[in-house]
Amino acid sequence: MATRVFVSAGEASGDLYAASLITALRRHFPDAEFFGCAGPRMQSAGVHAIVDAHSIAVIGLIEVLGHLPRIYREFRNLVGSAQREKPDFAILTDSPDFNLRVAKKLKKLGIPVFYLVAPQVWAWRRDRLPGIRSTVRKLLCIFPFEQAFFREHGINADYIGHPLTRLVKPSVTRATFFEQHGLPADRPLIALLPGSRPGEISRHLRPLADAADRIRKAVPCSLVAGAPPGFSRSVEVSKFWELFSSRSIQVFEGSTWDLLAHADLALAASGTVTVEAAVLGTPMVTFYRVSGLSWWMGRFLVKVPFYSMVNLIAGHRVVPELIQDQMTGEALSSEALRLLGDSGAMEEMRRGLGEVRARLASDRDPMETAADLIRSAFEKELVHDR
Repeated sequence: MATRVFVSAGEASGDLYAASLITALRRHFPDAEFFGCAGPRMQSAGVHAIVDAHSIAVIGLIEVLGHLPRIYREFRNLVGSAQREKPDFAILTDSPDFNLRVAKKLKKLGIPVFYLVAPQVWAWRRDRLPGIRSTVRKLLCIFPFEQAFFREHGINADYIGHPLTRLVKPSVTRATFFEQHGLPADRPLIALLPGSRPGEISRHLRPLADAADRIRKAVPCSLVAGAPPGFSRSVEVSKFWELFSSRSIQVFEGSTWDLLAHADLALAASGTVTVEAAVLGTPMVTFYRVSGLSWWMGRFLVKVPFYSMVNLIAGHRVVPELIQDQMTGEALSSEALRLLGDSGAMEEMRRGLGEVRARLASDRDPMETAADLIRSAFEKELVHDR
């Protein structure tokens, strides 16, 4: 009888990691059937999508409120599928606001839960630790400092390495990329990366567009915006196209790694894309905005010295962070122009990014390691049941 695996990921990065893990797991479970909450990459990897991951991709303490009815419907639909199908085990990836609730339901159903990409409770929401300890069979960590933290709190955690160190690479050379997209080779290329979720994109659009105007007036350059796969099908982000097309800024969908690899500088929303930029060695200015109320509430909960994961991994400030009210078109353009005009600062940042990349690297493919850990734990579960 085929092994049945319940999977759930709720955003672009989780979709990427889970799809890669599914590919690795098929070597151990060649006849496995995967179903659950899946994005385009997971679906391409053969996951039957009970729920489309795009429907639960919301961030912010306050921003999520208006989406709760839809998210709760999807939650019930997803848990109902697990109850009907009775999977052998489950793999939940990131999206802790959603997936930790799913984990509690799966625990009650007697389904072993493996969790890929640890919830960042070392930064905030430590009240989640008891729930993780009681519901997650094994936690698969992608940042080197996480394993010790979770083990100290009685959670079965293993560091597997960061998947992006193996996954992120350009598909074409710089010359080919510039030729394909009609970009002049004698001008610096600046990547504009407003995020992957509609809500965050809408909050970042106007200051990013303002920054683009200011940079273009000061320096002859090419400005290109990057968007995740499937982005153009979202009605919610139609203003994205309008705002950038009115400024003759190209939008590349689904080719962020090529764009980042060949960009001289990136203006990047704080998140997974900043780690991708670090892996590729691309200098960047990071930024982020949430609603005013979410920011006010979050300030009392977040306990970290930096907001950018790049700086957190390095343990010191490698890249500029423009967070909340600091994120203005003037501030973004000022940081960008400072870096473009200072080759020494750019080189120093590249050295810092190299340090980050080295800290995230692992001797073995992280997803192969994760697949081995899951198989081993699953086999022990079978022996225990017998």
